[in-house]
Amino acid sequence: MRALVITESDDDVTLRVEEVAPHGFDEDDAHVLVEYSGVNYKDAMVAEARSRVRRTPRVVGGVDAAGTLAEPFGDLAAGTAVAVHGGALGVERDGGFATEVRAPARWISPLPEGLTPRAAMIVGTAGWTAMASVLALEHLGLAPNAEVVVTGATGGVGSQAVFYLARRGYRPVASTGTPGAAEWLHGLGAAAVIGREDLSDRPGRVLGSERWDGAIDCVGGPTLAQVLRALRHGAAVAASGLVASAELATTVYPFITRAVSLLGVDAVEAPTLQRARVWREVARTAREADLEAFVDREVGLAGLAPAFEDLRHGRTRGRILVDPRR
Repeated sequence: MRALVITESDDDVTLRVEEVAPHGFDEDDAHVLVEYSGVNYKDAMVAEARSRVRRTPRVVGGVDAAGTLAEPFGDLAAGTAVAVHGGALGVERDGGFATEVRAPARWISPLPEGLTPRAAMIVGTAGWTAMASVLALEHLGLAPNAEVVVTGATGGVGSQAVFYLARRGYRPVASTGTPGAAEWLHGLGAAAVIGREDLSDRPGRVLGSERWDGAIDCVGGPTLAQVLRALRHGAAVAASGLVASAELATTVYPFITRAVSLLGVDAVEAPTLQRARVWREVARTAREADLEAFVDREVGLAGLAPAFEDLRHGRTRGRILVDPRR
């Protein structure tokens, strides 16, 4: 198979497109012919020297992929369209930046009607996380027409969160450090676009004004702390990002005086039923033609190294789609 192989040696890392034989899989794994993958921030972290995310010195990258089954798998017929994501894919086990991938059943999700492999990878792990975040807020009773702030709104998770929130009847407020993206974000459904410095007010007090009915945080660190200060009583924030920092310096005041909830959203170890539900809700909420708005660019395997650099430095808008056959 043709794949992007990431190899670390002597504190240096190399990325090479090579013809390699699949390895490190079990005989009962699904065999998927990959049509598309996508670039996630986690992929860029895996490709770094001395990566704290990669668990092995050699791996085929790519934490998600979509394609068709090469042969029957369980109750699924050969040719069934599936998404593959989660677990150790692209971190410890060979991942989706390849023309084929093997994975256990718990990482396999049959795609619902209306989602092709290409559409599924425009969504990708980022869009799955965005929809899972919306569902987490809805589970706690997010009211119709609620005003929900989304941080990191030009990224893969944030931009799709804006879109899904708008499509499901809420008023997303997109927070971004990229002022030039306002028109694009309004096109996705943002009711308003604000800067990072506008998330909260009254910096001299332990709590800011009650501004947001809910929040989806894709950034972490000080950004998440500011969001917590500005949530209304009983509101919640669904958190999935740490691009700013994994540290959270805050107080207990939002939790005990405003009954705020902090909800963690994880795409890696999500159970099978949750995976299926999220994919169904994506298909119910979005049409494939609409999802094309999230494609920053499409690259082949040889274009992944510069794509990682652009992602690390915030030079992307939406998703970078990967066709491993190119």
